[in-house]
Amino acid sequence: MKPIAVIFGANGFLGRYLCRHWTRKGYEIVAIARHREGWSGDGMFLPWDGQSSGPWELALEGAAVVVNLSGRSVDCRYDETNRKQILDSRVDSTRAIARAIRQCKKPPALWMNSSTATIYRHAEDQAQDEWRGEMGEGFSVGIARAWEETFFREKTPAATRKIALRTGIVMANENKSAFDVFCRITRCGLGGALASGNQRVTWMHMEDWLAALDFLVGNPLLDGVFNLTAPEAPTNRRLQQLLREALAMPIGLPATQWMVKLGAWALRTEAELVLKSRWVRPLRLEEEGFRWRHRTAEAMIADLLARPGLEGFFATKERRAMGARVWATAT
Repeated sequence: MKPIAVIFGANGFLGRYLCRHWTRKGYEIVAIARHREGWSGDGMFLPWDGQSSGPWELALEGAAVVVNLSGRSVDCRYDETNRKQILDSRVDSTRAIARAIRQCKKPPALWMNSSTATIYRHAEDQAQDEWRGEMGEGFSVGIARAWEETFFREKTPAATRKIALRTGIVMANENKSAFDVFCRITRCGLGGALASGNQRVTWMHMEDWLAALDFLVGNPLLDGVFNLTAPEAPTNRRLQQLLREALAMPIGLPATQWMVKLGAWALRTEAELVLKSRWVRPLRLEEEGFRWRHRTAEAMIADLLARPGLEGFFATKERRAMGARVWATAT
């Protein structure tokens, strides 16, 4: 029989790539989300409101791996209603999954729960790792801490390993993704430094993020917290420069802090998403021998420009866009 992978939040950005990736690896996929929109179509889909019991609980019996990626998007204004939804969507789903695992006759072998590299303090002077990293302050950090505390506090059978994934900005060339937004800004001639430009950008290529999950699944002695990021965290100024060079855009107008905040207000989002410095080191992955295919931002940008969309990302190298076709898809 094929190993079963249960993916919550399967219709989100990370979820649909993971569904496709593990389908290609030979898993039987159970995709669980509030609605089908955004789902890759891989595996079997089950609807869930993110908190209630239901038939989806049966899918956890004997699963090789469970991944919880559920959570309301943080790309919004942090008003009272959105703050509550962001917190509740993460804590409630985590509690519900823990409750379902406790009821299993044969509990899952591994439960990986999404978290965020935003949990660390604003850092421009020193990289933060799993062992010596300092927790930050503010709304986003509070959400991350409540998320992880719920995950580790909820009782589950000893047979189920638990890993919290402190993920940086995952990069894939897909519409409305972080990479797409960076590219759009650059093509408009606005790809200069944001505010000081010294804030660190913690990121990870989608291919390495998927490989890291494979790595954690395949190492049964690993548990606890892992930072899922690339080894390099360039400054915002350096990342913007690399994007301008890759997209052949000679102009990159900078934006002061007040301009960034004004733009975020107009787009109904928060300036913190681009102004906070996240310098996070994936120390535990390094110590355990994980190998990145895309260690630098320069390599990441060059690779993703040739792999647009979900289908382009998973295409073989022979079928990927090259030369003038890369330029055409990037404009």
